[in-house]
Amino acid sequence: MNPQLEGIEAITGTYAFDLRVSHRTLKLNRFFWHMIRADNRETFLGDPVAAMTAAGLTADEQAMVQAQDWLGLVRHGVNFFVLEKFARVVRKTNLEVYALMRGETLERVHGHASRADPALSPTRRRACRSTLPSA
Repeated sequence: MNPQLEGIEAITGTYAFDLRVSHRTLKLNRFFWHMIRADNRETFLGDPVAAMTAAGLTADEQAMVQAQDWLGLVRHGVNFFVLEKFARVVRKTNLEVYALMRGETLERVHGHASRADPALSPTRRRACRSTLPSA
C-alpha cells in the first residue's frame, strides 16, 4: 500500500482510488468512460446486460450498475468522474446521485440543508445581500 494512504480506511466515507484500485476496476471504469459515445449509450439503453457482458463486467459489477448502486460502485473502485457520465445516461444529476448515496431523496437533502444551515435560508440570504456595498 502507498504509505501516504496508511490509515485512510479509518476515515469514514473515504474511498481511495489508487493504482491498485484502478487496475482492479479498469474494465468497469472504461465501461463508464465509453458512455461519452452515443453508440455506447444506445447499446447500453437497448440491452444493458449485453453491453455490460461485452465490456467484461463481473456479475457483481453488473448487479451494481443495474441497481444504480452509486455508493456501492464508488466503494468498489469506480472513479466518480466516469460515474458522472453514466449518471447522465440514466438521467440523474450529480445532486440526485449524491442524495442517493446518502440514502435520501433530492428533495429531502434540499430540505435538510436549508434547515441545517441558516446561511442557506431565504431570510439569511436577504440579510447578507442588504449588507453588501452598492455597485
